[in-house]
Amino acid sequence: MGERCGWAGSEPIYQTYHDTEWGVPEYDGRALWEKLILDGFQAGLSWITILKKRDNFRAAFQGFDPDVIANWGEVDVERLLQDTGIIRHRGKIEATIGNARAFQEIEAGEGFSHFVWKYVDHAPLQNSWARLEDVPAHTDLSKQVSKDLKKAGFRFCGPTIVYAWMQACGVVNDHVVTCPRHADLS
Repeated sequence: MGERCGWAGSEPIYQTYHDTEWGVPEYDGRALWEKLILDGFQAGLSWITILKKRDNFRAAFQGFDPDVIANWGEVDVERLLQDTGIIRHRGKIEATIGNARAFQEIEAGEGFSHFVWKYVDHAPLQNSWARLEDVPAHTDLSKQVSKDLKKAGFRFCGPTIVYAWMQACGVVNDHVVTCPRHADLS
């Protein structure tokens, strides 16, 4: 049996996330949206910081219900800026509110899950990276998805954020080939 991907480190919360969640195909539109928002909050920080605060984020953002968040305004932004359990970044908080509105538009049309998965014909891309160093930070596909999300009104969704999100949601299988999860998800 091989070793898990090196980025999972030694902290149990990180290893559990790697072993049970990261790279597992997610087809629920709302769950995909939540993960995109959290990846946006991660920009400039380590993922473990977000992972440790995820329950606080879920509480502060009403379970990441886009239909609730889309109606928020400045009072809610100010409330969230006082919440020490989350990342208090005005731009990211305001983007989340706008992203909820953009999500609603896509969801009312083709559906957010279809919007995401159509790029890969609704089946995860299977990569075969030998080493963690081989895994790219972004790809031509993540650049296209980022561009299309921005066109739809999303913010904090650059190509690197989008690629990390695609990896987390299993749109691409980027577990290294020596990791047992690579074969599990192939």
